[in-house]
Amino acid sequence: MAKAIDILDHEMVPKHELMTKKEKEVLLKKLGITEKGLPKIFSDDPAIRNLNAKPGDVIRITRKSPTAGQTFYYRIVV
Repeated sequence: MAKAIDILDHEMVPKHELMTKKEKEVLLKKLGITEKGLPKIFSDDPAIRNLNAKPGDVIRITRKSPTAGQTFYYRIVV
């Protein structure tokens, strides 16, 4: 039987983290937006499936950048 591939182990998949409610509040206030202003990510997305994210949760995605070192992107779970 073939071993299942874990998508999160692939070098091209950036780090995904579930933000706390407090972090979410601070982020929305800092950006001056509501939840509706964030890009969306589906709860069954393979990259966040293991985070047990629920609709309304915010995911922080950390990507490597050749110029900035690392950059952060945010998605709201739908």
